[in-house]
Amino acid sequence: MAVEVREVTSLSDLRKFVRFPFSLYRDNDYWIPPLNRGQMDTLRRDRNPAFEHSDAVYYMAWRDGRPVGRAAGIINRRYIEIWDHNSGRFNWLDFIDDDEVSGALLAAVEEWASDQGVEYLTGPTGFSTFESQGMLVHGFDELPTFAANYNHPYYPEHMTRHGYEKDVDYVEYEVRAPTEIHEKAQRVYDITVKRNKLKFLEAKTRKDLRPYAHEIFDVVNEAYSPLHGFVPLTEKQVDLFVKQYFSVIDPEYTTVVLDRDDRVIGFQISTPSLSRAFQKANGRLFPLGWWHLRRALKTDPERADILLVGIRPKYQGKGVNALFMTDMTKLCIRKGIVYAESNAELEENVKVQSFWRYYDARQHKRRRVFTKAL
Repeated sequence: MAVEVREVTSLSDLRKFVRFPFSLYRDNDYWIPPLNRGQMDTLRRDRNPAFEHSDAVYYMAWRDGRPVGRAAGIINRRYIEIWDHNSGRFNWLDFIDDDEVSGALLAAVEEWASDQGVEYLTGPTGFSTFESQGMLVHGFDELPTFAANYNHPYYPEHMTRHGYEKDVDYVEYEVRAPTEIHEKAQRVYDITVKRNKLKFLEAKTRKDLRPYAHEIFDVVNEAYSPLHGFVPLTEKQVDLFVKQYFSVIDPEYTTVVLDRDDRVIGFQISTPSLSRAFQKANGRLFPLGWWHLRRALKTDPERADILLVGIRPKYQGKGVNALFMTDMTKLCIRKGIVYAESNAELEENVKVQSFWRYYDARQHKRRRVFTKAL
């Protein structure tokens, strides 16, 4: 049967768009189902403030009355202006192992992007850095963090056959937690704090963290701006992310470093591994999804996920990273955590890559952002 590509034009269609991967990955042990509500909020124009400077289109592929694929096209005008690169984006790309299906979806997004006047199509990448980026090209038998995406091994082969090439890669690491704090690490920790006149936020509850939330995202905008393709978050985007994330992050897994004037100069946010809990929730908080997530947050885990780290440029290269890793090591010892997982890091970010040489670390996953001239 021929493939028919239809644009998503209603909320009912959008729900089908969001739910499609649940059937595609039904029997896969590594796919982490995202929460349906969060996906809907991201994709809806009336709920995602990124639409103030972006446009998007969503397509689904159908064959014989059944959905067989989906894809989103995105134009982020701030990205084009800041980076002076006339490129559109694709994301939420999922399809059965059929070249006709993947080709039809990509062709639809390419035609739409070309009509918008862009010269390239790049992805997977979303409205902002806080949507999953990159297509898995290595590590298909590794469990992702709950914040990362997963895809079947045949995906990158389809991209190559449809004329897409590597733009940039992201890598991820599994780090075995040390069982003790090395004397040298503690010495560097003490010297860094004293030399830079730093102190730590003593947050016992989420309420203690909340007043610093917007300043933490200020650090994100400063620290990440030089990185490939990053677009600074707007105030409305920050408001949304604070609402989404600061209601669930655990102060015990969070390190916030302040200067002598109580200004945030860096932070590290981790969490107990929530991957299996998200699988059990299967996209829904109710009736039992919230219970699985709460249980994972309250139970001392074998694994922890390092979600986000940021340091103001002025303090980079001054040992602040070592503060975070020493604090993380102390947490792992206290909680009995055996492994920590990094989220995706740019392959070209040598400052971060070089840091892992001090640990028993395994580079076990790689994600690729593809690009194609239109």
